[in-house]
Amino acid sequence: MSEPSRTEIDALSEAEARAEMPSLIAKIEAANTAYHTHDAPEISDAEYDALKQRLAAIEAKFPALKSEQSPTEQVGGQLAEGFGKITHAIRMMSLANAFSDEEVTEFDESVRSFLGLKSDAKLNYTAEPKIDGLSLSIRYEKGKLIHAATRGDGAVGENVTENARTIDDIPTSIADAPDVLEVRGEVYMSHADFEALNSRNEAAGEKRFANPRNAAAGSLRQLDPKVTASRPLKFFAYAWGELSAPLAETQIEAIARLQSLGFQTNPLTELCDGPADMLAHYREIEAKRATLGYDIDGVVYKVNDLALQRRLGFRSTTPRWAIAHKFPAELAWTQLEGIDIQVGRTGALSPVARLTPVTVGGVVVSNATLHNEDYIAGRDSKGAEIRGGKDIRVGDWVQVYRAGDVIPKIADVDLARRPEDAVPYDFPTHCPRCGSEAIREEGDAVRRCTGGLICPAQAVEKLKHFVSRAAFDIEGLGAKQVEQFYEDGWIKEPADIFTLEERYGQGIQQLKNREGWGEKSARNLFAAIAEKRRIPLQRLIFALGIRHVGETSAGMLATHYGTWDAFETAMTQADCGQGPEWDDLISIDGVGETLATSVVTTFQQEAERASIDRLTAHLSVEEAEKPKSDSPVSGLTVVFTGTLEKMTRAEAKARAEALGAKVSGSVSAKTDLLVAGPGAGSKAKKAAELNIRVIDEDEWIALAGGA
Repeated sequence: MSEPSRTEIDALSEAEARAEMPSLIAKIEAANTAYHTHDAPEISDAEYDALKQRLAAIEAKFPALKSEQSPTEQVGGQLAEGFGKITHAIRMMSLANAFSDEEVTEFDESVRSFLGLKSDAKLNYTAEPKIDGLSLSIRYEKGKLIHAATRGDGAVGENVTENARTIDDIPTSIADAPDVLEVRGEVYMSHADFEALNSRNEAAGEKRFANPRNAAAGSLRQLDPKVTASRPLKFFAYAWGELSAPLAETQIEAIARLQSLGFQTNPLTELCDGPADMLAHYREIEAKRATLGYDIDGVVYKVNDLALQRRLGFRSTTPRWAIAHKFPAELAWTQLEGIDIQVGRTGALSPVARLTPVTVGGVVVSNATLHNEDYIAGRDSKGAEIRGGKDIRVGDWVQVYRAGDVIPKIADVDLARRPEDAVPYDFPTHCPRCGSEAIREEGDAVRRCTGGLICPAQAVEKLKHFVSRAAFDIEGLGAKQVEQFYEDGWIKEPADIFTLEERYGQGIQQLKNREGWGEKSARNLFAAIAEKRRIPLQRLIFALGIRHVGETSAGMLATHYGTWDAFETAMTQADCGQGPEWDDLISIDGVGETLATSVVTTFQQEAERASIDRLTAHLSVEEAEKPKSDSPVSGLTVVFTGTLEKMTRAEAKARAEALGAKVSGSVSAKTDLLVAGPGAGSKAKKAAELNIRVIDEDEWIALAGGA
């Protein structure tokens, strides 16, 4: 099945995009949790990639909507319970994806554009197989293995040091290495070892793993290292984190250096001279895929020159100098047995296909996403055919696709096999959980429950979000515990978490007698709750679950306002669409009217505000972290205007942010510095009116310490 075409995205209106984005976001977030936290993916790589690709394409067309809660700004998933935590010295990033030859060419063009290189300038890339395993970072100091951690959420990973020591491909000591060396790569399991492990498990009456990736992830994340030692895990090194001295000047030489230090590196890694060579190597690896003996799901391209990598830098979650070219999805036919409706924390009614179980690529799957009611009907609310709509009916034979894990999406419907009694699906107009009316706002593709706080599904999902990885992340209080406590009436809103112990006397006595709990686990839970009474501002804002506010936008808001009091006061006083507080809010680079309206409305709704006030009464909110850079522009709000001649606009912005500056798209009273190139117009005029310092590009380069 082909991915959405550029023509299709180009035809999308802003209203359609605004309506579709929340649904995309919710599905990707659910997939992240299932894949990264539970090692039990609920959708395939193909569906996940297609969702992220569509979201990224929409964001590219409508930059003002970029502030929607977007998984394109997130890495990894929630940490599993039971492991210690390790903060990565350098964040572990994910990769942007390409799905076609054209996108690989576009990647090369974007690199050249960012660097200001002409199309005929020499630019080499490395190309290597993308291993389908679990990312691991291993830290060595003076040649000794100090610790090993999973990627986790990119900033903090799970401590799996003792488990990593049991893997033969990971040396516990190395010679002639930098004093500090963080080696990064992928833990995986070969096909032969996977089959042998499943055979042993079956003989012992234990569960079979769905695929090698799940087996590798589950084996590495064992609380007992002896279990990990009994599993046949392997490791490919392909990257690095913190270094006390460079490994080499190029990517290909650095990989060779890692191999010389005793690490396994992929022999299919090659140096390529531009997109034509990259695509040729992609075809070669694709042809060998079935005979490699381990799972791969694409090819990764990286700019070879490490100096250029440093210039290119990073987006919020992905490097600009690398991209993963994914393999096409796999297809299968099965029958649609029913359609179930799930209710999310924003009240969105999400249809899920219940399928006759089918095996695709060795994985048995039974569910797929159906997006929304228009997708099922094949027509919008006005009766017009919609792109991608299928007129899907219960009883239909449907084609589904995947790429590595489980089936997530219906690709086609076989109308010739449709049962005679099949009728169009009647999408519910009332919430299946609380019975409240479910309505669609004008231009919105999603139907939402109007029950709000009285809807148990929304309440539970909001609580799950509150304790999620990027929010309060309370050890021992995960999704299952939240559901249990909610059903028992112990926790109905976030504030109840912090009064749980006092409301039940000693608390521990009540909890330790419950199934699955003991005195130690009860004490640990209450201690973990107490520990989170002090919370960073960014995490609190994200935890509130305000529609359209994701991790990135929560960080923007926290950085801009600095303290909870300042943020709360501004949101209380703001008047949607006008006034100084509103102007200040939408002046934040990346914050548009949709997000701003959502935040202001939340704080000015009586019930929502009362719930927030009850929560914050129990908290000590930390101020937003100030930029660590000691550069001359650290903490300044900078605006670029006009034509830059010695660096691209993107490179200038990235450089400013790396030095601790805030980059805004508009000039206001809070602007500290305007960098004006030739052709500067209204922004320069407004800066002069406000007596804001204006400098040219040469002065900026000198101030920023060079290009």
